[in-house]
Amino acid sequence: MTAPITAAIMQPYLFPYIGYFQLIAAVDQFVIYDTVKYTKKGWINRNRFLRDGAPVTFTLPLEKASDHLDICERRVAAGFEPDRLCAQIAQAYRDAPYRRETMPLVEEVLGYASADLFDHLRHGLLRTCAHLSITTPIRTASAIEGVTDLRRQDRVIDLCERLGAATYINPIGGTTLYDPAAFARRGMRLRFLRARPFAYSQGPHAFVPWLSILDVVMFNPRSTLASVLAGGYDLIEEDAPSSLDAPAPSGSFEYDTAAA
Repeated sequence: MTAPITAAIMQPYLFPYIGYFQLIAAVDQFVIYDTVKYTKKGWINRNRFLRDGAPVTFTLPLEKASDHLDICERRVAAGFEPDRLCAQIAQAYRDAPYRRETMPLVEEVLGYASADLFDHLRHGLLRTCAHLSITTPIRTASAIEGVTDLRRQDRVIDLCERLGAATYINPIGGTTLYDPAAFARRGMRLRFLRARPFAYSQGPHAFVPWLSILDVVMFNPRSTLASVLAGGYDLIEEDAPSSLDAPAPSGSFEYDTAAA
């Protein structure tokens, strides 16, 4: 008998924070949206790294285009200089203990030869997962659902049904986006992942939480990361009152899969 499938669905992001990768590792199938609107002020193509003890925003610049285009329709700016950004990151982490083994990942992801934003982000997630030894299949929404008019919760439920998922897991920041009864009516369980605080040494500076995964891998051995990815979170039942009061990590993401 085939074991029940767990699934998660998110927008793709540029080197997202560790909770995103905990979510990928926690499920059997991970789906990323390609045909959802690009959010200009969101975190899709930007994040933060640490420089001299302070968070600094870095960006994958895009060609100017309509705000109504989907992620898969946006293009990386022709003038983007990955070598320059890589050099800035290398300099910022010049004293980090795992800089030498992390920089090839940074260079491969940022230097990826594709002007398609979605393709660029998908490649970055795949390569980072490989670096973290995460083997969960990452699938593209449109390849599963085709053309659809469904939105928000209805689209999530439809994707889960197409995957054959018995459980849908969403980041804790999305507790107000879904109706547990709607999932139950379709024979599915709804759960939320809450990342536990993960503090680590960032050199001589005070700890700054919830930065890009780049900061995490620069300062931590893979053995530590394997432990945090496998168990550094709590899975909250949809009817647990405490989950409704839990804030999303600062600087993480909008958790707006239901807005798709």
